[in-house]
Amino acid sequence: MKKYVLALFVFAAIISCKDNPVSKKIKETKQSVSNTTNAVKEMTNMQDDVKDLQEMTPLTNAELKSWLPDEIKGMKRISYKAGEVGMMGISSIEATYANEDKSKKFTINVIDGAGQMGAAATMGMRMVMSQDFEEEDEYHTRRTVKKNGKKAVEEYQISKNNSTIQYLENNRFYLEAKGKNMDMDETWDAVEALKLKKLG
Repeated sequence: MKKYVLALFVFAAIISCKDNPVSKKIKETKQSVSNTTNAVKEMTNMQDDVKDLQEMTPLTNAELKSWLPDEIKGMKRISYKAGEVGMMGISSIEATYANEDKSKKFTINVIDGAGQMGAAATMGMRMVMSQDFEEEDEYHTRRTVKKNGKKAVEEYQISKNNSTIQYLENNRFYLEAKGKNMDMDETWDAVEALKLKKLG
């Protein structure tokens, strides 16, 4: 009996250790099950939204350009491209902003999820957003976060001080924002200055 109790204590100690492979595997399995459940729920929720998006008319290049700010957080727009994927029936715009000496650059890519092709293009990103994950090593971090009520994916290159943010606005507009020599807070500040809500 004593041996049995002792064995239970040893097993409990092993499980409770954060760095042991058994505990890690259990945590990964629980996370995987949770993510699968989230994905199934998201697929169900998405069906009606996708139908609505397919019936919407995507924004034109002119409408996207008129929304695009000339300046963000002291950085001036130095380039833009509208309708890069227009031939596929997807409405989009890309722009780059930089400070005076170009030591910092902020690039955005916005895709309108309206229309048949737009809805299909943003569906994959919505599935990614339904997951919960976090990765980190000595070079970079990657994780899902909740920011101002939005689910987003953050990536940060530690040595280069480069950050990337991806999220969906109102389940329609996909945004990818990249900050060169900008930490995550600076990039989020620039993203919020965009006022993406005005597009919808």
